[in-house]
Amino acid sequence: MSASKRTPLYAVHKALGARLIPFGGWEMPVEYSGIAKEHTAVRTVAGLFDVSHMGEFEIRGREALDLIQSVTTNDAAKLMDGQAQYSAIAYPHGTVVDDVLLYRHRGDHFMMVVNAANVSKDFEWITSHNRSDATVDNISDDVTLLALQGPKAIDILQPLTNVRLAEIRYYHFAVAKILNVDAIISRTGYTGEDGFELYFSQKHSEPVWNSILEAGIPSGLVAAGLGARNTLRLEARMLLYGNDMDGTTTLLEAGLGSIVKFEKGEFIGRDALLKQKQDGVKRRLIGFEMVGREIARDHYPVFIDGQEAGHVTSGSPSITLKKNIGLAYLPAERAAIVSWCGARCQKQRSYERLSISAREDNCRGGL
Repeated sequence: MSASKRTPLYAVHKALGARLIPFGGWEMPVEYSGIAKEHTAVRTVAGLFDVSHMGEFEIRGREALDLIQSVTTNDAAKLMDGQAQYSAIAYPHGTVVDDVLLYRHRGDHFMMVVNAANVSKDFEWITSHNRSDATVDNISDDVTLLALQGPKAIDILQPLTNVRLAEIRYYHFAVAKILNVDAIISRTGYTGEDGFELYFSQKHSEPVWNSILEAGIPSGLVAAGLGARNTLRLEARMLLYGNDMDGTTTLLEAGLGSIVKFEKGEFIGRDALLKQKQDGVKRRLIGFEMVGREIARDHYPVFIDGQEAGHVTSGSPSITLKKNIGLAYLPAERAAIVSWCGARCQKQRSYERLSISAREDNCRGGL
């Protein structure tokens, strides 16, 4: 493997027989017992993910909120202590530097979670635009991040912590202990299931991982890799930076207008995004279902009426729905949401015939 970094749980993953792949500059487990098995476990019981490759920044100081407001698109002023927020960092022309999670601790103390491949880029971007007295510290190398996701996550984790998990609301967090280890327990996730993300010191990585897995195995908890994480998030239409959005796509094109708060005042990218909103976007990210058995893989071109009109950004089997699904950018005038349910009930609004393939004649899909 040529990946440059390994999480503190690398030896554990090897011992569990994980298949490891390079991802975002890291050597990460893509699967242990099989993507389909891990995906189904998360939907029915729970899965435990090592996502310590993600980056974390601490932003503190009297003007910390001012800095965050200027470099992110959502309105961080609305955050209460103990609340989390999905947001993004935009370039001046409105395209996406990264999508992020923002946590507000007490007072002027925030934590920002960024994508693994973007840690250096994001840190340089934020610090280069810091004209305030706020301090920005990259604490990524000190933090282990685990995600326990699934309908039984709360039952598995509760005996191991001193906080009442049921009292942590969605997109809120608590500073608590897991097995006497100081941790942030956040009720967030990237799977479409209920669950928790756990932040704590790297020196406790193996004991915490092993204890959670041991506690959950009788209920059916499994170790889960990035393969299942990808199929789960796609079913939930959660976007992946580098595929579904990047420096060439705007937040409005990606359907993330809900995290762009023009009314909060100036922020980087505001003028360009406001103009695009007023003029109307020229393309949109849409979800689709394949009619046949073929899989629309990432980066396949999309053809409408024989003309290339866009490309697949994410595509895979939906293990839960037993269909092949994906996301693609299409011209706005051809991106109406329609339903497709086969020959028995072709639905009422305009249905576009798509060809989604490496070759134009390879497979057919339904929008």
